[in-house]
Amino acid sequence: MSVAREGLLFIGIGALLAAGALLAAAVWRSWPLWLLAFVCVVLAAWVVYFFRDPERTGQRGGGLVIAPADGRIVMITEVDEPAFLHGKALRISIFMNVFNVHVNRYPVSGTVRFVHYNPGKFLNAATDKSSLENEQMSVGIESGGTRVLVRQIAGLVARRIVTYSREGDEVDQGERMGIIRFGSRVDVFLPPTAVPEVRVGQTTLAGVSVIARLAGR
Repeated sequence: MSVAREGLLFIGIGALLAAGALLAAAVWRSWPLWLLAFVCVVLAAWVVYFFRDPERTGQRGGGLVIAPADGRIVMITEVDEPAFLHGKALRISIFMNVFNVHVNRYPVSGTVRFVHYNPGKFLNAATDKSSLENEQMSVGIESGGTRVLVRQIAGLVARRIVTYSREGDEVDQGERMGIIRFGSRVDVFLPPTAVPEVRVGQTTLAGVSVIARLAGR
């Protein structure tokens, strides 16, 4: 199983703590230490599991919008998006819990035209106002004349957003675009004519699930 490179430090720390606890338990032969060692091993295994980075394949196409994140659809609504779409937009919001894969992927192919980091609060990422007030990174993609914005949003636990995108990059649908550590949310802003292919409460797989179709594509 491959893991995201951003998790290597955490995986190394977890492995060292587990090894140290096991060594201490073996030397002192103490049941409390064996219990501590067991907990450390479980936590180290969970850290590896959290940073897993599986390969993903699925439908691809210019008229399809692919899920950028694993998680659950928490909102589908029409909003104003002034930063990149400059007007009305369809927003599809995906909430990730700590058990989801946290590697994010591009929903469409195209050219990165906009990258903007906005420091902010760490509200519950499942709430509507987190899209405006939380720490976030926005990536705008121009795809065949259509503009699509992906916004990575930090949450109560997440404190680190990583984005690989740079303005001018040519990106492919389903390609890795970044990661958010320890629970958060990803919003996708589409033209208001886009047709959702998901419903609130549905789960998604990044790089696999089709979440919308672009009109005229």
